[in-house]
Amino acid sequence: MKKVNLSLIACAFVGLLSACSGDDGKDGTDGQAGQNGTEGSAGKDGNTGLTSLIDQQALNMGDTHCFFGGVAVHSGVDLNSNGVLNNNEINQTNYVCKPSVLSANGVKLPYTAMRKDLQNGNVEGSVFEIRNGGYGSDMVAHPSIKNQFYALTDRGPNASFTGDYGKGKKFPTPDYTPRIGLFELTATGKVNKLKEILLKRPDGTPISGLPNTSDLGGTGETPYTVEGQPVLVDQAQPFDQTHNPIKLDDYGLDGEGLVALSDGSFWVSDEYGPHIVHFDSDGKEVGRINAFSHDERATINLPQEYAHRRANRGMEGLAITPDETTLVGIMQSTLYNPDKTVKALDITRIVTVNLKTKQIGQFLYKQEKAQNSNSGIVALSNTEFLVIERDGAFYEQNPEAMKRIYKINLEGASDLEQIAETTDLTQDPNLGLLIAGKTLEQTVLESGWDTLSAHAITPVSKSLVLDLVQEIAYPHDKLEGMWLIDNSRLAVLNDDDFATWSTGGVLEQKYLDAAKSKVDGNTLYLFENLTLDK
Repeated sequence: MKKVNLSLIACAFVGLLSACSGDDGKDGTDGQAGQNGTEGSAGKDGNTGLTSLIDQQALNMGDTHCFFGGVAVHSGVDLNSNGVLNNNEINQTNYVCKPSVLSANGVKLPYTAMRKDLQNGNVEGSVFEIRNGGYGSDMVAHPSIKNQFYALTDRGPNASFTGDYGKGKKFPTPDYTPRIGLFELTATGKVNKLKEILLKRPDGTPISGLPNTSDLGGTGETPYTVEGQPVLVDQAQPFDQTHNPIKLDDYGLDGEGLVALSDGSFWVSDEYGPHIVHFDSDGKEVGRINAFSHDERATINLPQEYAHRRANRGMEGLAITPDETTLVGIMQSTLYNPDKTVKALDITRIVTVNLKTKQIGQFLYKQEKAQNSNSGIVALSNTEFLVIERDGAFYEQNPEAMKRIYKINLEGASDLEQIAETTDLTQDPNLGLLIAGKTLEQTVLESGWDTLSAHAITPVSKSLVLDLVQEIAYPHDKLEGMWLIDNSRLAVLNDDDFATWSTGGVLEQKYLDAAKSKVDGNTLYLFENLTLDK
């Protein structure tokens, strides 16, 4: 049989897929290069691109982003190609703000002199100035103008004095009318007084700052003249209990708390009743709230225990919720509930009054030190508030002075008006909630706050926002007013008592320092970069 060469068969079979081994052939010659093609025609120009624009806008004093004014730098794309950056074309805004022009020393409010003829205490050959200032009992933001605020005076210049007709006060200007001032903070850091609103009775006649009668909250304070004589109905005639008695005023207010509503009207709380009085935009009374059920002027009554307020420590602060439905008042110190044996405590009360439903709420506040003062309150929301807590010391005379602002929350706190009665817990119409027959004040005096806690009675929660002594060595004794500008800015104001003071019943100038070199005056301080919202 003839042999077949298998390698040749395999080579033939695979063809182009593989090369078989064999003898090398000769190299072929290279082909000629082809000619270049002709250039194509130029393409059409693309569409013109959109233009980016920058616009600068000057910001006035009181702007939300830049309180002292500045510049808003807007940038974006000119979508409609009109060369103007319209509002809908802005995609970024940066703010360049002017810095605060107020220093840690604050800025003084303007004043005039009512009197400057009285002997200055025991300083021989010196007279002192009674100032027509006194705008520091409270302050509140103007409802719509960001760089304006209202401030309240109290009953007028006065000083403690005991004369032939008992304990009372000297009134060097007994015909003084309590008032509300409208002020403006300027971009240069100056405060201007724009107008003042005198407080009036419903008939339009001015009220006074003289005490109320005892059945409307008066605590028996006798008003005296600067010479130490009683203030009488007719000062030109001698005292007569029937025909020419000591002059009192049931419309008189010692105002301490202020609310300004968006309709132009005001609410004022005071230390006499306490009364909470509604005034129209001209200062005329249009409504009243107090704890005296026999007072026909009152349209809403506070719980009866509020009639047991401590003299000169009444409803020191007043706020209203942002929806303007509910007044919130805070008492300065512990109520004399039932009497002054409970004086030296740290328990104070907060009352809420719904103006639409007339529903009353009541809450407890625990102070840091016994007999501190809660002297201001302002609403952050319907449940959160800023509260002033202070003592009565001057920092330059006592480095342990305390002037603080706390944030409180009513949520989680016990509403005393809603606590159901049990064997131990009862509601007394005159004294309020009782534990085993004792008022809450008596309970804290005898067994402390633990007894309240054991009965599930919880005070409002509180957290420190600002310590003014630590921040600026706050020099005044009375921190009383707060102007909530926004959620990062808060201004405060002191009560200068018309720059009037007394030692041992002797009238004198009010000084900040023991050396008597610095006269006290209404001073506005501004704090920024705070976190006041939730």
